[in-house]
Amino acid sequence: MKAPRVTLDQWRTLQAVIDHGGFAQAAEVLHRSQSSVSYTVARMQEQLGIPLLRIDGRKAVLTEAGEVLLRRSRQLVSQASQLEDLAHHMEQGWEAEVRLVVDAAYPNAPLLRALKEFMPCSRGCRVRLREEVLSGVEEVLKDGTADLAITALEINGYLGTELSTVEFIAVAHAEHPLHQMQRKLSVQDLQGQMQVVVRDSGQRQPRDAGWLGAEQRWTVGSLATSVAFVSSGLGFAWLPRHMIMRELADGLLVPLPLIQGSTRRPFFSLYTNPDKPLGPATQILIELIKTYDAQSQSAPDRLNLVSKPTRTTP
Repeated sequence: MKAPRVTLDQWRTLQAVIDHGGFAQAAEVLHRSQSSVSYTVARMQEQLGIPLLRIDGRKAVLTEAGEVLLRRSRQLVSQASQLEDLAHHMEQGWEAEVRLVVDAAYPNAPLLRALKEFMPCSRGCRVRLREEVLSGVEEVLKDGTADLAITALEINGYLGTELSTVEFIAVAHAEHPLHQMQRKLSVQDLQGQMQVVVRDSGQRQPRDAGWLGAEQRWTVGSLATSVAFVSSGLGFAWLPRHMIMRELADGLLVPLPLIQGSTRRPFFSLYTNPDKPLGPATQILIELIKTYDAQSQSAPDRLNLVSKPTRTTP
């Protein structure tokens, strides 16, 4: 790659000339002599081979080419400043990136609010968000490719911070044969029907969590697909309430009247990677996740208006 002939300092000088109305004003702002500013701009034009400024009366104004290049140079200078700021923050122990893996059943709404508040105080720290199902979360954390993990599974050897519960409801389409029985349903009733389950994304010890040994089982790749299947009358499943609020309100999906176990409320927990010290950005994000998770329990209807396709514990 050819090295650039024009430096960032030269672009900053040209910007100052235009932004502050002339060479003398730019020299004052940059704490340089006017002759130095004039020479810098003249040298730029010579290096680029095109005129950037023209004299209009006593004022230097941009040429058409100068306007295009100056506009692009503002992005370049801004990015360079951000890069320098990031290097400074990293020197102070601020992370360049926080990697977060979340079980797909965890509600999107409180997480979105936490990330939205994190953004203005992130100092350029990126968040890499990854969704997994069941044991897939544990594997990613233990592989060292995540700094934080949210899951309903207990991870042996790790200390987790308890978050909220997610309510799973056994549901089927309003016209499903199970609803035509018009009585309390047993495990045997369910085993005679098709159950929709979501595939565990873990590779080492995938689980069939929630499967009742139904005669027919369709395994899908996401909670969104599971919701679509069940809403179309294809089987029954335990689905997170926050994902099916509209379907329940419209009467498309109806809770199954089970003798017991019609709802499940697993607790979710927030885990950290014990092999990596918690930097300031990670600690801020942890507190925001905990704050908005708690708020989601005190105002579930309002927060769950924004929901996401997530995982099913079938």
